[in-house]
Amino acid sequence: MSILEHIALLARYNADMNQKLYDAAAQLSQDELTADRSAFFGSLCGTMNHMLAGDTIWLKRFAAHPAAFPALQAMHDIPLPSGSLRHTFGDSVAALRPYREQLDAMILALAPQLQPGHVDGTLEYRSTQGVLFHKHFGSVLLHFFNHQTHHRGQASTLLTQAGIDIGVTDLLAWVPGA
Repeated sequence: MSILEHIALLARYNADMNQKLYDAAAQLSQDELTADRSAFFGSLCGTMNHMLAGDTIWLKRFAAHPAAFPALQAMHDIPLPSGSLRHTFGDSVAALRPYREQLDAMILALAPQLQPGHVDGTLEYRSTQGVLFHKHFGSVLLHFFNHQTHHRGQASTLLTQAGIDIGVTDLLAWVPGA
């Protein structure tokens, strides 16, 4: 598999897993969703908000790429999260789900727009503290998906602790057969 095929696979995995996460979280009461569970972002809802904030920040950076990916044009109209990585987009699954689905649709649409020259090139961006970076774009894209997987793992643990089984989470279930 080429890196572009891996990115397309990760985009599908990401969208499917986010749907599973939101479906599982919807089984919780509002109090259970927002209960402080001593996670890094407090509650399951806090973790879900963090994932949206991180994705928004990265997608805005990707939207500034010189290739001007059509899939990310809407990101130009979406403001950066205030409060950065702890931004709150909502406090319920119903409030968060439309934005999650919007971002996942953009990610799915971005994957086929990527070309080898894009992923082999450099992405210039600023950190949330304003530090300028120049990084290999393909590696940054892999980090983007890894970050989501990391926090979905935390969310899956919080759901398990609340008595909800999210089901299979292994990427292997999405890898096509030979």
